[in-house]
Amino acid sequence: MASIFNLLKPAPYIKPIQDSQEIECTYNYWRIRILYSMFVGYAFYYFTRKSFTFAMPDLAQELHYDKTQLGILGSIFSITYGLSKFASGILSDRSNPRYFMAIGLMMTGVANILFGLSSSIFLFCVFWGLNGWFQGFGWPPCARFLTHWYSHSERGAWWSTCSVSHNVGTLLIPWIVGACLYFLGWRYAMYIPGFLCILGGLFLINRLRDTPQSLGLPSIEDFRKDYSGFGANEGLQKLSTKEILVEHVLKNGYMWMLGLAYFFVYIVRTGVNDWTVLYLLDEKGYSRMGANACISLFEVGGFVGSLCAGWSSDRLFGARRGPVNVLFAAGMMLSVLIFWLVPEDYVVLDAISIFMLGFTIFGPQMLIGVAAAELSHKQAAATSTGFVGFCAYMGAACAGAPLGKITDYTGWEGYFISMIVCGGISMVALLPLWNATKNPRLMKVKAKLV
Repeated sequence: MASIFNLLKPAPYIKPIQDSQEIECTYNYWRIRILYSMFVGYAFYYFTRKSFTFAMPDLAQELHYDKTQLGILGSIFSITYGLSKFASGILSDRSNPRYFMAIGLMMTGVANILFGLSSSIFLFCVFWGLNGWFQGFGWPPCARFLTHWYSHSERGAWWSTCSVSHNVGTLLIPWIVGACLYFLGWRYAMYIPGFLCILGGLFLINRLRDTPQSLGLPSIEDFRKDYSGFGANEGLQKLSTKEILVEHVLKNGYMWMLGLAYFFVYIVRTGVNDWTVLYLLDEKGYSRMGANACISLFEVGGFVGSLCAGWSSDRLFGARRGPVNVLFAAGMMLSVLIFWLVPEDYVVLDAISIFMLGFTIFGPQMLIGVAAAELSHKQAAATSTGFVGFCAYMGAACAGAPLGKITDYTGWEGYFISMIVCGGISMVALLPLWNATKNPRLMKVKAKLV
């Protein structure tokens, strides 16, 4: 146990490299290596996050579970995952993200394998809850990597490039699980993704490293001469866990506005993900295959939207995330309205509107995380993204039973009105952040020092 805790300690800084050409070559090599390793690793996380979603019909048929029992598993996952994102964010800022991300990925693999070995609802709840907990170890280390290896003026583009890894993972897992279901059964649809994630964890240990300074490199701000907030001095004085959590997250009004916006964005995101297939089957007469094919465009739109949001915030708005978040939130409301108004038998219009839903939802879904990291403190990047991630998954939990109740009592009209209202609240919460680029608490401290 002690050796595991030693592994998780942040890597110490080593003697700085003096040769400028060596610094540039080394930096460029590691920035590419860190990016593709994070991309692959986080895509693997989705193998074990979505495995149950596709194995669920066969599992329910074999073990005779009803929708309420299956819904309990989804709620447990959202709650444990949301709590873990916050807790692991705090831990990740005080840990070596190389091992933190890898161990989490391997443990999600173990949880999936144990789930596949089980047959009782109690054990399913235990292992799927544990899977949700270890899933929370995935993104906070990525936020730490993206903050330490990529500077402010370019971070939106790099962050969005890494973020679309989950779209790739979500697109790949149906093929893997589908093959397992067809040839081997639902239990292997849990075993094989789990085994792949254990191998993925070993890959991350081999590929990733902690901060640039742990390799003898200067900070990213010094390397690119791209300063924000405290700039080059921001990472010199080590902050305590209490300072990170209280001073730069809980007392930071920006974090609460971002958390509120994220809560409602995730109601819309999860509401589209979980209910659209049923809507297409019940209201528009789609076949199951046709509905699944149509909803797959949600992920395609998300892939494109995430890239466009990140790159446009850097290139068109001078690394300001606020304008892009607001514009995408407004587009999200419009996309929900258009999808609702598309008449029956207009399959092409359904497909286009679902693509636009993915495009507009995944923009703020990605960029709110970037804003959270940048409007906090460099040493609090994982904690701040973990906090807003917790808010997001509490919203995701509300998209289950509460949104289902609304739909039961008011029909699909109530469902769509609720989604449009949620989009509107998220846009209003994001408006005050239109021009925000720095943590206001850091700016006050800096003014006092001057």
